[in-house]
Amino acid sequence: MSRLLINHNPCLRRLIEEGFAVEIRSNHLLVHSVPYVNGKREIALGTLVSELTTKAPGILDAPGTHQIHFVGDHPCHTSGEKMVQIANVTGEFKLLEDLTAQHYFSHKLEKDDTRESRGYIDYYEKIVTYVSVISNPAKAIDPAVDARTFKTIEPIEEDSVFLYEDTASSRAGIQKLGAPFKPMRIAIVGLGGTGGYVLELVSKTHVLEIHLYDGDWFRPHNAFRMPSAASRAVLDQQMKKVEYLAEVYGAMRKGIVPHDVMIAENNVQELAGYDFVFVCVDKGAIRQLVVNTLATTSVAFIDVGMGVNLTDDHERLWGTVRVTTSTPETRALAASSIPKVDRDDEIYGSNIQVAELNCLNATLAVIKWKRLVGFYQSDKFEHETTFNTAINRLNSKEGMDQ
Repeated sequence: MSRLLINHNPCLRRLIEEGFAVEIRSNHLLVHSVPYVNGKREIALGTLVSELTTKAPGILDAPGTHQIHFVGDHPCHTSGEKMVQIANVTGEFKLLEDLTAQHYFSHKLEKDDTRESRGYIDYYEKIVTYVSVISNPAKAIDPAVDARTFKTIEPIEEDSVFLYEDTASSRAGIQKLGAPFKPMRIAIVGLGGTGGYVLELVSKTHVLEIHLYDGDWFRPHNAFRMPSAASRAVLDQQMKKVEYLAEVYGAMRKGIVPHDVMIAENNVQELAGYDFVFVCVDKGAIRQLVVNTLATTSVAFIDVGMGVNLTDDHERLWGTVRVTTSTPETRALAASSIPKVDRDDEIYGSNIQVAELNCLNATLAVIKWKRLVGFYQSDKFEHETTFNTAINRLNSKEGMDQ
């Protein structure tokens, strides 16, 4: 795959974003898995092969010809008769050492005003037109067949942390908004319910590294309040949380670094080396250790908390989630909002956690982080946000340290 061509030519990127199985080989554009009907009236898959004409290094011109090569049998109508409207030359066309086509088709577009034929504006128009002509009979037999396979492709950017192309950002046209994430090294302290969802969301960004700190085992109760769906076989492997999560998210991206340890006096200073820290622990002593350690650094961090209780009649639950942001500018305000050891023990005494509240807590934290980074517009500068299930309301505390 030529990353330079894809990055510089919207017509090729558009083909990828729309799901075509695109490959570029030695200045040839290949589109695989194109459905067609063969002479036996069966649906088969072929490959279109077009030249690539450039007008400058890495910049494509309009297609140099309206003709195109095809790897496969000659496409037919639903009756099994050959599609003579595109027929041109049939033979053995050795295009590359490992690429031989069997046909060279010809098909021009018609102008709407004069009905005169014309060439193609770009390679997107050329490919989509040929796919439509060749695949229409196949679709008449089976409407489900489609050349848009949406198969994964290698990342277009050479330094991408992902193992396949991030077509979500490119389809939305927001690739450049992800640039501030690329050099970042993030730490998540505590990978229980909320920490797991923080990882779920942060892993979909282009951050360079995500470091996971947790020394606990991955147990069934964790599976019920964390993202993904762990099988019994996985749980029976007796894995550590960070080991399990690194394996799950390592299937999508690089840079997931597990640390099978609890944060303590002997390693808390490691957190000062990251660009941002998410504190997702339910032990007040550990939380205060992290807060006190990072207070004298330039590292911004977000502390999350959740308290869920049974009503007096034990018939319902009520709870709150909290997101507190500590930056060098809001240290004192954040410290006053983050629970101390005694209050923390009271809040978490029942240890009730519910997946949707873990998810909400993490979501609010990641949205705040993305606002700080500049991904989202931010018109408020709150240092704490809380949500109460009973009144269904978000509340924020604003202010800056003096």
